[in-house]
Amino acid sequence: MNYLELTFTINPFNQDIREILTAELGEIGFESFVETDIELQAFIQEANFDETFLKTLQILQDENFKISYKIEKIENQNWNETWEKNYFKALHIANKCVIRSSFHTDYPKSKYEIIIDPKMAFGTGHHETTSLMIEEILNLDVKNKRILDMGCGTGILAILSSMLGSEKIWAIDNDEWSYKNTIENLKLNNISNIEVFHGDKNNLKGEKFEIIFANINKNILLADINQYSKSLETGGLLLLSGFYTEDYDDLNKILKQNELTFISKRINNNWLMMTYKKS
Repeated sequence: MNYLELTFTINPFNQDIREILTAELGEIGFESFVETDIELQAFIQEANFDETFLKTLQILQDENFKISYKIEKIENQNWNETWEKNYFKALHIANKCVIRSSFHTDYPKSKYEIIIDPKMAFGTGHHETTSLMIEEILNLDVKNKRILDMGCGTGILAILSSMLGSEKIWAIDNDEWSYKNTIENLKLNNISNIEVFHGDKNNLKGEKFEIIFANINKNILLADINQYSKSLETGGLLLLSGFYTEDYDDLNKILKQNELTFISKRINNNWLMMTYKKS
Protein backbone atom coordinates (compact mmCIF):
# COMPACT_ATOMS: atom_id res chain seq x y z
CA MET A 1 0.00 0.00 0.00
CA ASN A 2 1.54 3.30 -1.11
CA TYR A 3 1.10 6.57 0.75
CA LEU A 4 1.47 10.23 -0.11
CA GLU A 5 3.24 12.60 2.23
CA LEU A 6 2.09 16.22 2.01
CA THR A 7 4.33 18.72 3.75
CA PHE A 8 2.52 21.94 4.64
CA THR A 9 4.34 25.21 5.40
CA ILE A 10 2.49 28.02 7.20
CA ASN A 11 3.78 31.56 6.77
CA PRO A 12 3.85 33.25 9.22
CA PHE A 13 3.86 30.12 11.36
CA ASN A 14 1.07 29.78 13.91
CA GLN A 15 0.49 26.73 16.11
CA ASP A 16 -3.27 27.25 16.28
CA ILE A 17 -3.49 27.40 12.49
CA ARG A 18 -1.51 24.15 12.24
CA GLU A 19 -3.95 22.45 14.63
CA ILE A 20 -6.94 23.61 12.60
CA LEU A 21 -5.24 22.41 9.41
CA THR A 22 -4.63 19.01 11.04
CA ALA A 23 -8.29 18.69 12.01
CA GLU A 24 -9.55 19.65 8.55
CA LEU A 25 -7.16 17.24 6.84
CA GLY A 26 -8.37 14.46 9.11
CA GLU A 27 -11.91 15.09 7.91
CA ILE A 28 -10.94 14.46 4.26
CA GLY A 29 -9.10 11.19 4.81
CA PHE A 30 -5.58 11.98 6.05
CA GLU A 31 -4.64 9.30 8.55
CA SER A 32 -1.54 10.42 10.39
CA PHE A 33 0.49 13.54 11.08
CA VAL A 34 4.00 14.52 12.14
CA GLU A 35 4.76 18.02 13.41
CA THR A 36 8.16 19.61 12.88
CA ASP A 37 9.26 23.01 14.16
CA ILE A 38 7.42 24.98 11.47
CA GLU A 39 5.75 22.39 9.22
CA LEU A 40 3.07 19.72 9.21
CA GLN A 41 3.57 16.38 7.47
CA ALA A 42 0.29 14.67 6.61
CA PHE A 43 -0.10 11.11 5.29
CA ILE A 44 -2.88 9.62 3.17
CA GLN A 45 -3.30 6.46 1.12
CA GLU A 46 -2.53 7.26 -2.51
CA ALA A 47 -5.78 5.65 -3.66
CA ASN A 48 -7.80 7.94 -1.36
CA PHE A 49 -6.20 11.23 -2.41
CA ASP A 50 -7.87 13.79 -4.64
CA GLU A 51 -6.04 17.11 -4.74
CA THR A 52 -9.28 18.94 -5.46
CA PHE A 53 -10.42 18.05 -1.92
CA LEU A 54 -7.82 20.45 -0.58
CA LYS A 55 -9.83 23.31 -2.08
CA THR A 56 -12.62 22.51 0.40
CA LEU A 57 -10.40 23.32 3.39
CA GLN A 58 -11.54 26.57 4.97
CA ILE A 59 -8.18 27.24 6.57
CA LEU A 60 -6.52 27.47 3.14
CA GLN A 61 -8.82 30.38 2.33
CA ASP A 62 -7.60 32.45 5.30
CA GLU A 63 -5.87 35.49 3.81
CA ASN A 64 -3.94 36.15 7.03
CA PHE A 65 -1.70 33.15 6.35
CA LYS A 66 -0.08 31.62 3.33
CA ILE A 67 -0.17 27.83 3.42
CA SER A 68 1.82 26.01 0.76
CA TYR A 69 2.45 22.31 0.34
CA LYS A 70 4.52 19.78 -1.56
CA ILE A 71 3.61 16.17 -2.33
CA GLU A 72 5.91 13.16 -2.13
CA LYS A 73 4.99 9.57 -2.94
CA ILE A 74 6.08 7.02 -0.34
CA GLU A 75 6.44 3.42 -1.48
CA ASN A 76 5.25 0.65 0.83
CA GLN A 77 7.88 0.31 3.52
CA ASN A 78 8.72 -0.59 7.09
CA TRP A 79 6.55 1.97 8.90
CA ASN A 80 8.22 1.27 12.25
CA GLU A 81 11.44 2.68 10.81
CA THR A 82 9.53 5.67 9.47
CA TRP A 83 8.01 6.44 12.87
CA GLU A 84 11.36 5.95 14.62
CA LYS A 85 12.94 8.38 12.15
CA ASN A 86 10.20 10.90 12.90
CA TYR A 87 10.91 10.83 16.65
CA PHE A 88 8.24 8.55 18.01
CA LYS A 89 9.72 8.48 21.51
CA ALA A 90 8.51 6.41 24.43
CA LEU A 91 5.88 8.40 26.32
CA HIS A 92 5.13 8.42 30.06
CA ILE A 93 1.60 9.59 30.96
CA ALA A 94 0.56 10.59 34.50
CA ASN A 95 3.49 8.57 35.88
CA LYS A 96 1.30 5.49 35.48
CA CYS A 97 1.41 4.43 31.84
CA VAL A 98 4.29 4.07 29.39
CA ILE A 99 3.57 3.93 25.68
CA ARG A 100 6.40 2.59 23.59
CA SER A 101 7.06 0.77 20.36
CA SER A 102 8.72 -2.59 19.88
CA PHE A 103 11.86 -0.84 18.60
CA HIS A 104 12.35 1.15 21.82
CA THR A 105 15.10 -0.05 24.13
CA ASP A 106 15.38 2.90 26.53
CA TYR A 107 12.13 3.84 28.27
CA PRO A 108 10.88 4.49 31.83
CA LYS A 109 9.31 1.70 33.84
CA SER A 110 5.71 2.14 34.88
CA LYS A 111 2.70 0.28 36.27
CA TYR A 112 1.17 -0.09 32.80
CA GLU A 113 3.23 -0.59 29.67
CA ILE A 114 1.56 -0.48 26.25
CA ILE A 115 3.45 -1.52 23.11
CA ILE A 116 2.23 0.24 19.97
CA ASP A 117 3.68 -0.22 16.50
CA PRO A 118 1.52 2.45 14.86
CA LYS A 119 2.22 1.91 11.17
CA MET A 120 0.02 4.69 9.72
CA ALA A 121 -2.77 4.47 12.30
CA PHE A 122 -3.55 7.41 14.59
CA GLY A 123 -3.03 6.98 18.31
CA THR A 124 0.50 6.79 19.68
CA GLY A 125 -0.50 8.87 22.70
CA HIS A 126 1.59 11.85 21.62
CA HIS A 127 -1.34 13.84 20.30
CA GLU A 128 -3.15 15.85 22.97
CA THR A 129 -6.50 14.16 22.34
CA THR A 130 -5.12 10.66 22.94
CA SER A 131 -3.14 11.63 26.03
CA LEU A 132 -6.19 13.43 27.47
CA MET A 133 -8.27 10.28 27.02
CA ILE A 134 -5.59 8.11 28.60
CA GLU A 135 -5.31 10.41 31.63
CA GLU A 136 -9.06 10.20 32.17
CA ILE A 137 -9.24 6.42 31.70
CA LEU A 138 -6.47 5.95 34.27
CA ASN A 139 -8.74 7.66 36.81
CA LEU A 140 -11.82 5.58 35.97
CA ASP A 141 -13.01 2.34 37.49
CA VAL A 142 -13.27 0.19 34.36
CA LYS A 143 -12.81 -3.16 36.08
CA ASN A 144 -15.32 -5.75 34.85
CA LYS A 145 -16.99 -3.08 32.68
CA ARG A 146 -18.18 -3.50 29.08
CA ILE A 147 -16.19 -1.02 26.97
CA LEU A 148 -16.50 0.33 23.42
CA ASP A 149 -13.60 2.12 21.69
CA MET A 150 -14.99 3.91 18.61
CA GLY A 151 -12.44 5.06 16.03
CA CYS A 152 -9.87 2.91 17.79
CA GLY A 153 -6.89 3.84 15.59
CA THR A 154 -4.02 1.77 17.02
CA GLY A 155 -6.26 0.24 19.68
CA ILE A 156 -4.39 2.02 22.46
CA LEU A 157 -7.45 2.95 24.55
CA ALA A 158 -8.96 -0.51 24.28
CA ILE A 159 -5.63 -2.09 25.26
CA LEU A 160 -5.33 0.15 28.31
CA SER A 161 -8.89 -0.77 29.34
CA SER A 162 -8.02 -4.46 29.14
CA MET A 163 -4.94 -3.91 31.31
CA LEU A 164 -7.15 -2.09 33.84
CA GLY A 165 -9.47 -5.09 34.09
CA SER A 166 -12.35 -4.43 31.69
CA GLU A 167 -14.53 -7.48 31.04
CA LYS A 168 -15.64 -7.11 27.42
CA ILE A 169 -14.17 -4.66 24.92
CA TRP A 170 -15.11 -3.79 21.37
CA ALA A 171 -12.76 -1.76 19.15
CA ILE A 172 -14.16 -0.36 15.89
CA ASP A 173 -12.60 1.68 13.09
CA ASN A 174 -13.78 2.37 9.54
CA ASP A 175 -10.20 2.52 8.27
CA GLU A 176 -8.89 -0.90 7.19
CA TRP A 177 -5.30 0.05 8.06
CA SER A 178 -6.32 0.93 11.64
CA TYR A 179 -8.40 -2.24 11.94
CA LYS A 180 -5.41 -4.41 10.99
CA ASN A 181 -3.00 -2.39 13.11
CA THR A 182 -5.19 -2.80 16.20
CA ILE A 183 -5.14 -6.58 15.74
CA GLU A 184 -1.34 -6.48 15.46
CA ASN A 185 -1.01 -4.37 18.61
CA LEU A 186 -3.27 -6.74 20.58
CA LYS A 187 -0.80 -9.54 19.82
CA LEU A 188 2.15 -7.38 20.89
CA ASN A 189 0.48 -6.82 24.26
CA ASN A 190 -0.84 -10.38 24.69
CA ILE A 191 -4.44 -9.12 24.86
CA SER A 192 -7.20 -11.63 24.12
CA ASN A 193 -10.47 -10.06 25.36
CA ILE A 194 -10.89 -7.36 22.68
CA GLU A 195 -13.05 -7.90 19.60
CA VAL A 196 -11.97 -5.75 16.66
CA PHE A 197 -14.34 -4.68 13.88
CA HIS A 198 -13.83 -2.92 10.55
CA GLY A 199 -16.89 -0.70 10.46
CA ASP A 200 -18.76 2.21 12.01
CA LYS A 201 -21.78 3.01 14.21
CA ASN A 202 -23.87 0.47 12.26
CA ASN A 203 -21.97 -2.28 14.09
CA LEU A 204 -23.50 -1.11 17.38
CA LYS A 205 -27.19 -1.84 16.84
CA GLY A 206 -28.49 -3.97 19.70
CA GLU A 207 -25.24 -3.78 21.71
CA LYS A 208 -24.94 -2.14 25.13
CA PHE A 209 -21.85 -0.83 26.91
CA GLU A 210 -21.10 0.75 30.27
CA ILE A 211 -18.36 3.04 28.96
CA ILE A 212 -17.78 4.36 25.44
CA PHE A 213 -14.62 6.09 24.17
CA ALA A 214 -14.88 8.20 21.02
CA ASN A 215 -11.73 10.08 20.05
CA ILE A 216 -12.97 11.22 16.64
CA ASN A 217 -13.38 14.53 14.82
CA LYS A 218 -16.29 16.84 15.59
CA ASN A 219 -18.39 16.18 12.48
CA ILE A 220 -18.44 12.42 12.97
CA LEU A 221 -19.27 12.84 16.65
CA LEU A 222 -22.21 15.12 15.86
CA ALA A 223 -23.54 12.54 13.40
CA ASP A 224 -23.03 9.53 15.70
CA ILE A 225 -23.89 10.76 19.22
CA ASN A 226 -27.47 9.52 18.92
CA GLN A 227 -26.25 5.96 18.32
CA TYR A 228 -23.70 6.21 21.15
CA SER A 229 -26.49 7.19 23.54
CA LYS A 230 -28.62 4.24 22.41
CA SER A 231 -25.67 1.90 22.96
CA LEU A 232 -24.88 3.24 26.44
CA GLU A 233 -26.37 1.70 29.56
CA THR A 234 -28.29 4.05 31.87
CA GLY A 235 -25.69 5.57 34.18
CA GLY A 236 -22.93 4.75 31.70
CA LEU A 237 -20.13 7.12 30.68
CA LEU A 238 -19.25 8.60 27.29
CA LEU A 239 -15.71 9.97 26.90
CA LEU A 240 -15.22 12.27 23.90
CA SER A 241 -12.23 13.98 22.34
CA GLY A 242 -10.83 14.97 18.95
CA PHE A 243 -12.05 18.59 18.87
CA TYR A 244 -11.27 22.09 20.14
CA THR A 245 -12.54 24.03 23.16
CA GLU A 246 -14.60 26.27 20.86
CA ASP A 247 -16.53 23.20 19.69
CA TYR A 248 -18.04 22.69 23.16
CA ASP A 249 -21.35 24.50 22.57
CA ASP A 250 -22.17 22.63 19.35
CA LEU A 251 -21.39 19.25 20.89
CA ASN A 252 -22.98 19.92 24.26
CA LYS A 253 -26.28 20.89 22.60
CA ILE A 254 -26.52 17.54 20.78
CA LEU A 255 -25.33 15.59 23.80
CA LYS A 256 -28.03 17.11 26.02
CA GLN A 257 -30.67 16.29 23.42
CA ASN A 258 -29.60 12.64 23.67
CA GLU A 259 -30.00 12.29 27.47
CA LEU A 260 -26.31 12.82 28.17
CA THR A 261 -25.24 15.02 31.09
CA PHE A 262 -21.92 16.83 31.34
CA ILE A 263 -19.63 15.51 34.11
CA SER A 264 -16.12 16.85 33.56
CA LYS A 265 -13.54 18.04 31.04
CA ARG A 266 -9.80 18.18 30.41
CA ILE A 267 -7.97 20.69 28.19
CA ASN A 268 -4.51 20.60 26.61
CA ASN A 269 -3.34 23.19 24.05
CA ASN A 270 -6.94 24.11 23.17
CA TRP A 271 -7.86 20.44 22.58
CA LEU A 272 -10.83 19.34 24.66
CA MET A 273 -11.80 16.03 26.23
CA MET A 274 -15.21 15.64 27.93
CA THR A 275 -17.01 13.02 30.03
CA TYR A 276 -20.81 12.67 29.91
CA LYS A 277 -23.22 10.38 31.79
CA LYS A 278 -26.33 8.70 30.39
CA SER A 279 -29.40 9.92 32.28
